[in-house]
Amino acid sequence: MRVVTVAEPGDIESLEMGEAPTPSPGPGEVLVRTVASGVNRADLLQRRGHYPPPHGVTETIGLEAAGIVEAVGDGVSRWVEGDEVVALLSGGGYAEHFLAPQGQLVPPPTSVDLVTAAGLLEVAATVVSNMDVAGLRSGEILLVHGGAGGVGTFAIQYGKAIGCTVATTAGSDAKRDHCLDHGADIALNYHEDWVTALKDATSGHGADVLLDIMGAKYLEMNVKALAKRGRMVVIGLQGGVKGTLNLGLLLQKMGSIHATSLRFRSVEEKSAICARVAETVWPMVEDGRIRPAPETRIPFAEVRRAHELLESGENVGKIILVH
Repeated sequence: MRVVTVAEPGDIESLEMGEAPTPSPGPGEVLVRTVASGVNRADLLQRRGHYPPPHGVTETIGLEAAGIVEAVGDGVSRWVEGDEVVALLSGGGYAEHFLAPQGQLVPPPTSVDLVTAAGLLEVAATVVSNMDVAGLRSGEILLVHGGAGGVGTFAIQYGKAIGCTVATTAGSDAKRDHCLDHGADIALNYHEDWVTALKDATSGHGADVLLDIMGAKYLEMNVKALAKRGRMVVIGLQGGVKGTLNLGLLLQKMGSIHATSLRFRSVEEKSAICARVAETVWPMVEDGRIRPAPETRIPFAEVRRAHELLESGENVGKIILVH
């Protein structure tokens, strides 16, 4: 089978198209012929050598994919050959076939095709699991950084679907318009004083829950943006790994900071998250409360172009490799 390899961790040129044996499913596993693979910022980090897979997981990049079941291992009862599935992976999505534990597969939403579905599960699982960690409730104010990306676009709509006021940050007029078009109540320019703008827009309240992809660069500003008893969840480190934290201010606000990673959770945890997405989020997609982000579909063989586009910061929505 064709598979994307990384000769040496580094820039885009390190991505190469190679050949590997098609794997066989072990007990509890399913072999899937890939139809499409989602592209995520974690893939860029892994390519550069900064986000290695968990022990025992394939070195092949790719955290989400969709396809057709080709074979099942011992003990698999839910899936049969020919089923259409969407997968949440620890790795392996950039290949013509992939293996997944049976619990990390779900049927695609009935309202979208399999290619679009390939770009939905990872963002849905990320948003839902982290909003559960933060205890997001109807009536609260949610701030989403990077609202024009795949996770951001989904998080805005999820917050609205459960009854929250949603604020977001984005860099350009076009990206802020995208956020507003997908339900954001407040779209802030991150090149400006977005903390003050958020407080002004919320009558001084701030964010009850903050979903952060930036890490160190925004740490101090994020704490200032929190409301009393506010909760921040860090899911990305685009702005670095080491920052300064004013514990006194966090204490005064009785706030909390969580940092989570979906990739390193156990199979049991991931399976439970996938089941929750299928049960609670897919109906929101099917009835239109959550619309898939705009897509850029790129042929699998042009994986370098996909990474180049995502690194450029110009992309809005989701990039999907089509096999």
